[in-house]
Amino acid sequence: MEPDITTPRAAAAGIPGIDTLEVEGRRVLLRADLNVPLDGSGVADDLRISESLPTIRALAGAGARVVVMSHLGRPKGKVREELRLVPVAARLTELLGAPVAAATDVVGTDARRTVDALDDGQVALLENLRFEPGEEANDDAFAAALAALGDAYVGDAFGAAHRAHASVVGVPARHQQKAAGLLLGKELAALSRLLDDPPRPFVAILGGAKVSDKLGVIDSLLERVDRLLIGGAMCFTFLRAQGYQVGSSRVEDDQLDTVSGLLERAEQRGVELLLPTDIIAADAFDADADHRRVSADDIPDGWMGLDVGPETVDRFAAALGDAGAVLWNGPMGVFEWDAFAAGTEGVARAVVACSGFTVIGGGDSAAAVRKLGVSEQVSHVSTGGGASLEFLEGRELPGVAALRE
Repeated sequence: MEPDITTPRAAAAGIPGIDTLEVEGRRVLLRADLNVPLDGSGVADDLRISESLPTIRALAGAGARVVVMSHLGRPKGKVREELRLVPVAARLTELLGAPVAAATDVVGTDARRTVDALDDGQVALLENLRFEPGEEANDDAFAAALAALGDAYVGDAFGAAHRAHASVVGVPARHQQKAAGLLLGKELAALSRLLDDPPRPFVAILGGAKVSDKLGVIDSLLERVDRLLIGGAMCFTFLRAQGYQVGSSRVEDDQLDTVSGLLERAEQRGVELLLPTDIIAADAFDADADHRRVSADDIPDGWMGLDVGPETVDRFAAALGDAGAVLWNGPMGVFEWDAFAAGTEGVARAVVACSGFTVIGGGDSAAAVRKLGVSEQVSHVSTGGGASLEFLEGRELPGVAALRE
């Protein structure tokens, strides 16, 4: 069934939705996030393409001539054949059930010819935006050339909304007719609910490698959550700050004082902060390393923690049992390796079992729930790990601000 163009606007961020635009017969530049992993000549995971379909279908169904823009990988301003969007165009064609015209450049002769050849309701895809050095530099000339390919602009790339790139901020600055796409509106609504009025108790689970990457979001969440669960390699800086022996586990020594302050603040605010009580430790950072379960406060010298243990998973699951809202961002261990995946998988199952409002904050956490095939059982799976973190820190995302101006 075709999505309705009158889908409610992205009121959560105070920006217009696509229902405010007159699109019939007009060229609409759609900044999507089709930055998907490739497997040889095909798409390995089409989640981001699938999430962009409702906006594309809504615009095409209303008679727009849809010009889709996206980046892929990090070509750093140079054409790299393995990062062309041809496989993405092919997969988009399959999912749409309609042909997608793929341009061989971004703002050159073929891009203009491809756009000019569109009829109402048809879709084109420009080549990889980051083949052009002007994209990441937000170059005025490049932004102007890109903007000239359309009559209106729709921002739907939440995964790139925290980047002040030409297609994210420079192009909408040159269009009076601009709006948020359905995916961007959905992302902002879900994350705004956690910031503004989360159901209680509100439980956040944070993992990942570096606590320094999460300081901003921890600072923000301590004002909002009832419980904060810490796993991943970042937990070892917390454990060391409490005086525990963590062997050769990753510790950010320059953050120990900051982490001690966070622990004190959590106690003062009555936030229950849970750290691992058992760890799966290994004698080397290797998928096949010798490993065993140890107490979190006594990891042997020369051994490093690469996952949380089963006791910790059970404690974290119990802390989620009555949750009204859950936010999860970051794996509990090196989940890409089977020997150290149980912690992340256990937490994923606990989140899925929660009856409250559950949000996966993109990145590796989203990959984990997809790997287990349970993403449909979560209230919202974000398509942008970095963007979701910055939004939850309370920052203004450039790609959102550009639609509001």
